Amino acid sequence: MSKGHKIAIGMLTVALLLAWADPALALVPLVLSLLLYLAAPFMYRFGFFLPVISRGRSGLRAVALTFDDGPDPVTTPLLLERLAAHQAPATFFVTGRRAAAYPDLIQAILAAGHTIGNHSFSHDSLVAFKGRRQIFTEIAETQRILSGMGVTPMLFRPPVGITYPGLRKVLPRLGLACVTFSCLARDGGNRSIARLSERILQRVRPDDIIMLHDSRPQRRKHLSHWLTEIDRILAGLPQKGLGVRPLADLIGRPVDRRS
Repeated sequence: MSKGHKIAIGMLTVALLLAWADPALALVPLVLSLLLYLAAPFMYRFGFFLPVISRGRSGLRAVALTFDDGPDPVTTPLLLERLAAHQAPATFFVTGRRAAAYPDLIQAILAAGHTIGNHSFSHDSLVAFKGRRQIFTEIAETQRILSGMGVTPMLFRPPVGITYPGLRKVLPRLGLACVTFSCLARDGGNRSIARLSERILQRVRPDDIIMLHDSRPQRRKHLSHWLTEIDRILAGLPQKGLGVRPLADLIGRPVDRRS
């Protein structure tokens, strides 16, 4: 039973008890339950509709780096160079559409020793309103594409970290667990790069899952600035006494499997 179901049952029980005293009071828990239901999809660490992994439980003074929305022919090769220079492992949550368009980049990510997760096919943040069949198609198609490239993700990150009821039944069918994040810079998919490293380094804590983006900035001239910010993050984490470990080490489960 999900956290949402437990809360709904609790609120309904309270409403029934209050109804005996004053029917008007019974509306209070019902309204609160509705408001919570509407807000829950955006609470990326709450796990209202299904179990969600949002941070590690390793007890290590370490963090995991994750990059969403790629691969990208401009940013991915440069990012791989930076990660290699700092000997930092990462997980790339890729979209099926981009994986199909740039299969060589998927192979480059794997060859560099990183892991790959499922980030839906088209990154449609409104897919929750299109029904369970469309949700299944968005995720299953990405699984099919990546499996054909020799890697099958075992983790799914919903676009923008938004969770919704349909995921609860779809993900187990595909052998996937839901992973969000606990430290983010709110960079708008690399639209807001200013002070990116500062925003991460001020907030980061041991066992955090850091969410960044592997997508090119809107303006080409901002690319070098983005790379500088990435370098500052990679250099700044050890200065805070934090190592960078594979996501699997922090959450105690594999990110993908290879064929």
